[in-house]
Amino acid sequence: MNMTSRRKAIAALAASGPLSKLGISAAKKAPTAGIYSQLGIRPLINFQGTMTTIGASKMSPEIHAAMAEASRDYVYLEEVKDAVGERIAKLAGTESALVASGAAGAICLGTCACLTGEDNAKVRQLPDLTGMKADVVIQKGHRNGYDHAVRNTGVKIVEVEGASALAAALGPKTAMIYFLGGTSHDWEKDPGVSIEETMRIAKKAGVPVLIDAANMLPPWGNITKLAALGIDLIAVSGGKHIRGPQSSGILAGRKDLIRAAWLNSSPHSDSLGRGMKVNREEMIGLWVALEKYAKTDFDAVDRESARQAAFLIDAFKKIGLNAEKTPFDRTRRVHRVKVTWDETRIKLTVRQVEQQLRDGDPRIVVLRAAGGKGLEFTVFMNDPGDEKFAARRMKEIFGAA
Repeated sequence: MNMTSRRKAIAALAASGPLSKLGISAAKKAPTAGIYSQLGIRPLINFQGTMTTIGASKMSPEIHAAMAEASRDYVYLEEVKDAVGERIAKLAGTESALVASGAAGAICLGTCACLTGEDNAKVRQLPDLTGMKADVVIQKGHRNGYDHAVRNTGVKIVEVEGASALAAALGPKTAMIYFLGGTSHDWEKDPGVSIEETMRIAKKAGVPVLIDAANMLPPWGNITKLAALGIDLIAVSGGKHIRGPQSSGILAGRKDLIRAAWLNSSPHSDSLGRGMKVNREEMIGLWVALEKYAKTDFDAVDRESARQAAFLIDAFKKIGLNAEKTPFDRTRRVHRVKVTWDETRIKLTVRQVEQQLRDGDPRIVVLRAAGGKGLEFTVFMNDPGDEKFAARRMKEIFGAA
């Protein structure tokens, strides 16, 4: 398919119906196995959210088309990196940007960039930090499993609590500050030092700040707001709510640090990030997905999710279950429906219902609510009609009980 034909195909897809404006596909009967049937695998209906373990999200047809087209020609990766990075940076409002291997890859390369700068000798030296800056400062409440992407560069983590401790920890050995954005951090129990105050302290000390913003989408406006604050590096996933390739991510920020991150990444053979390879198809796929994502009507997406959540609550109550919305995340609106029941009256445990949903037809995956008390249906990236399958299966399960 040539470029003109592809554009016509994309235009036809975009005009195919009102749901296309939401960035979601039309209603379907059920997941179809297709190629997976050859492996004996049955697809899932996803009520867990953007979980990496189940594929996180589904790319739209135009992304598949763009990636297929990109795969047909040889190109210099650096030229693709530069062109795609320039367009992503424009959408993000930053000086530069780089497609990385997921948000974790972006965090790791961003850390490498702060350690080495554009010094090739230091790039080759990692993870040996002899004679180099070796400390990364993190607020204690921001520690999380994903900061392994920082630690695997060989750095020493310096935990701090409060603004004064943060300022005091910054010295000649400090390579950067890692800041956890979004919803993973328990802000109610530990509000910590805000990103604005962190930036003020960091700039005074001349230390760059990398923010893990993977949990700050939607909307895309959250990222442009971070860019407007002058944050040095911003890391996000390209394969979750953006619906680009699952193995892609974005590192956006200062031009010199993005250049340093590139030197620390594939295809440079003598670099810590050599294994974090991003091919031409992923770069193109993420760019096309992000162009679409940045123009998404997030209010319309939210209304559709709210409609599905309301349908589930009504359907669950009709079969005698307790159903209610759980609170929204701090930085984004994710609709979740919590379902509970009296296990002394209805002889079904949470684990049994979860398993019956997962093993039934169609297969439906959900989350256990906090403390294992009930189930949680996350309505985040669902196709219209998914809610009807969930309601039907719950009625079947509890009707049999």
